[in-house]
Amino acid sequence: MDTNTCVVKRSAYRTNEWSGGTTTELFIYPPGSSYSERNFKWRISSATVDALESTFTRLPGITRHIMVIEGSLVLEHKGRYRKELHPFEQDVFMGEWNTKSRGRATDFNLMLAGGFSGRLEACFIEEGQEIELTLDAGCASKVTNVLYPLNGSLEVSAGGQKFNLLEKELFSITPLPGEGKAALKLTNKSGGRMAVIRAEILEKP
Repeated sequence: MDTNTCVVKRSAYRTNEWSGGTTTELFIYPPGSSYSERNFKWRISSATVDALESTFTRLPGITRHIMVIEGSLVLEHKGRYRKELHPFEQDVFMGEWNTKSRGRATDFNLMLAGGFSGRLEACFIEEGQEIELTLDAGCASKVTNVLYPLNGSLEVSAGGQKFNLLEKELFSITPLPGEGKAALKLTNKSGGRMAVIRAEILEKP
């Protein structure tokens, strides 16, 4: 399986303050793009919300996926709806909406510009268990999968290679176009149950 793979260590992350707490950029695509300049195609980050109430930055044209990984949040989209999120629950909304949050939490964020779609899911792996994930672009021109273990030690097997991830390190894999379906094997190499966040990003043809 010919792929582009990448492991990002925690030392490479960039953390900045925002109105509600701190945000840590885990991955941004394409390489060299900038959140502040709004020239990215997609971006993955994790934020802490410390303020009891905060206002989200407006991001016109960006689809936002937010999953709570610790604590709880209430998101209020003015004139639209209100949603309460507990660990591993998520919301998807547009960046130009007027959005406020209430509560204290840590979340995982996927931001997508036009021409991209995606999803988030939480995978739970018991001690010593191995699970298999299918990578399938479907009708998209390219699919990228990102894995982010919240605890423990994760072994990822892909195309005859093995990658070892520690807690909150990031793994990215993008099969080359035309390969069809591929698979990843994830093995919990630590004691106890582990949680892994999976982000799947599809580039529309």
